[in-house]
Amino acid sequence: MPLKSIVAAAALAAFATPALAAEFYVVQDTSSKRCTIVEQKPTTSTTVVVGGGAVYTSRTEAETALKSVEVCSSGMSTGSTSTTTTTTTTK
Repeated sequence: MPLKSIVAAAALAAFATPALAAEFYVVQDTSSKRCTIVEQKPTTSTTVVVGGGAVYTSRTEAETALKSVEVCSSGMSTGSTSTTTTTTTTK
């Protein structure tokens, strides 16, 4: 009986493990030339995978790659950013 349980657990783990593996891609928007990190391979023609099409297993690894990809050296982004501009007018 315990052998059946072990075999069943191993089979379940074999099917579940690939689903748990995270994938990260360094992509570039073709119109803005801005690079970002995404968790799914792009399916549109307006976003392309850069850096030789590499797939990264951690966000940290993808962020390191983003910094080294030449086409991403200007205007790169690793997530949501915001800029606030304040203008003061005096009378």
